Amino acid sequence: MKICFHGAARCVTGSKHLLTLSNGRTLLLDCGLFQGMGKETDALNRHFGFNPRDVDIVVLSHAHIDHSGLLPKLVSEGYKGKIFCTPATRELASVLLEDSAQIQEDDVRYVNKRRALEGQPYLKPLYTKEDALEVRQYFEEVDYDVWTPIDEDVDLMYTDAGHIIGSAVVNLRIRDNGQETTLTFSGDVGRYRDVILRSPSTFPRADVIILESTYGNSLHDLHHSTPDDLLAWIEKTCIQRKGKLIIPAFSVGRTQEILYALNQLELERRLPELDYFVDSPLSIKATEIVKRYPDYFNHRIQQILKNDDDPFRFRGLQYVRTVEESKLLNFRNEPCVILSASGMAEAGRVKHHISNNIENSRNAILMTGYCEPNSLGARLLSGRKEVKIFGVEHEIHAEIGQIRSMSAHGDYEDLSQFLSCQDPKAVRKLFLVHGEYPVQEDFRDRLQRKGFTDVVIPEMHAEFGL
Repeated sequence: MKICFHGAARCVTGSKHLLTLSNGRTLLLDCGLFQGMGKETDALNRHFGFNPRDVDIVVLSHAHIDHSGLLPKLVSEGYKGKIFCTPATRELASVLLEDSAQIQEDDVRYVNKRRALEGQPYLKPLYTKEDALEVRQYFEEVDYDVWTPIDEDVDLMYTDAGHIIGSAVVNLRIRDNGQETTLTFSGDVGRYRDVILRSPSTFPRADVIILESTYGNSLHDLHHSTPDDLLAWIEKTCIQRKGKLIIPAFSVGRTQEILYALNQLELERRLPELDYFVDSPLSIKATEIVKRYPDYFNHRIQQILKNDDDPFRFRGLQYVRTVEESKLLNFRNEPCVILSASGMAEAGRVKHHISNNIENSRNAILMTGYCEPNSLGARLLSGRKEVKIFGVEHEIHAEIGQIRSMSAHGDYEDLSQFLSCQDPKAVRKLFLVHGEYPVQEDFRDRLQRKGFTDVVIPEMHAEFGL
């Protein structure tokens, strides 16, 4: 049995890990899209590193595009097997993939205009909306905490990862050459003090662990309150400067956390009377899906729901659905808050809002999540004076800020707590994925001090025997 890492290897996107059994059967853990990797992004997404027709089973940890976003390309290139996931992941992934396909088509349309002027051949999108819709028929739902046979020699059990609604840790029992091996793939590990979701669950004893490491060398700021931080930015930007506050936010997870924090401010009668726009059809759909799974919320939210039937809605909130409505926001002179996707500002409507507002010193752009080093969000946070958006250089006069208290990923203490259910001496091999290499090196040292002896940081396409 062997495993090959075709994504999220010494980087934070493109999660794809291919497990091959001795009998030739193959399981793909996640099928994620690379994002924010600069000029390399397109090439990384066009070449899997394996033949989709050779894959027998896909096991999906959760719906975020960096874990699910290449499923339409996988199916369009010949994969016809089952895609195992939790019920909430099936719902979320269906809408996320359709939105991603729209972005692929729009981006290629824009690039091809330039290529036509330069006399270059047209490019094709990675996949189309039809490809995204095709994926839905292959989803196979599996509930949490139940061992389920998914192949003659493989059983799957999902445990709650606490990252987003439906996110799961993948636990496999694999019978190979007369020996049973237990393998755990963390997906993305949430926080043990998440404001909305349940904490990550304990997971069974594992021989091999594949662990994310996004924040493997840092601690989240627990001394700052997200509602207080948001209020400070709203008062400074919208009340004092009479400007617009642009908040890039991931459609699943981060958007709901911000809405919940703003709702808290209203319940405390501290929310300024302004217009608050959610300008992302995907975020609107995702929020509706999240509301359908209240059992996944933590105890505190369960108590709030007894008195507040919608903890994500408050006075002044408006949903922007059409492109025309979105464009009209550019002509507003009144102060307002605009919450829009994507979280790294790499695509979607928020990129247009940043382009239209970045040169006005009354405005502010507030990042609320992790940004790949080459993404627009990271370039804005770098302190530079100019930035190129849609091929046009913009002087940066708007204030650029970041709330560090918000993250759906666990820090090194959360990750250590996640591993605390394991005997380090019993874990034969621990792979670190989904992290930047210097961060992973620091985290590897920390894990070795905790007794994990064989901690590996695989390179892209590196293969290991198990």
